[in-house]
Amino acid sequence: MVEMAEIFHRYGPPYRAKYGDRMLPSHRKVMRNIERCRTVELGGHVCTCEECEETIYEYHSCRDRHCPKCQNGKAQQWLEKQQGLLPATSCFTLTFTLPSELRGAARSHQKLFCHLLFRTSADTVQKLAQDPRFVGGRMGMVGVLHTWGRNLSYHPHVHYVVPAGGLAADGTWHPSRKNFFAAGEGTLQSVPGQVP
Repeated sequence: MVEMAEIFHRYGPPYRAKYGDRMLPSHRKVMRNIERCRTVELGGHVCTCEECEETIYEYHSCRDRHCPKCQNGKAQQWLEKQQGLLPATSCFTLTFTLPSELRGAARSHQKLFCHLLFRTSADTVQKLAQDPRFVGGRMGMVGVLHTWGRNLSYHPHVHYVVPAGGLAADGTWHPSRKNFFAAGEGTLQSVPGQVP
């Protein structure tokens, strides 16, 4: 299996030479951290087993939150912990994309555009959910930002997982329809699913 660090080692220098002036400093830093992770460049420590007297040298990790080597274990632990917090209900996956005409400006002003994409899409879901024709209550939401498409082009979009229902002002649970979140022309496309 090819690791991200190997890809960055092989293609990172020519990529940075060609596009480095257009990369955000934070992206260059993450790329560099992943390249250096668990290499001699970051140093290491010696471990010796007192029973078998075997000595091994372990390189230090970069501890960057974007590094798949460093954060995969922590991410799995977090996901397992969150499983116990999920309600036993059906859910929908909703996707909001930034129009292609805005992607150039969004790439130059990522913090602003990502904030606006999250804020406006979340507000839209809540407004629809509170309409009695759809749910009639406030919904919980989990959103994940993706900035790249499957073809590795810049394509900011947010995926939400929302429960199939919401809480009304009086605290009662109002379920949504079973096979869709919202119906009608030009409304949200959703994929029904089951939360484990």
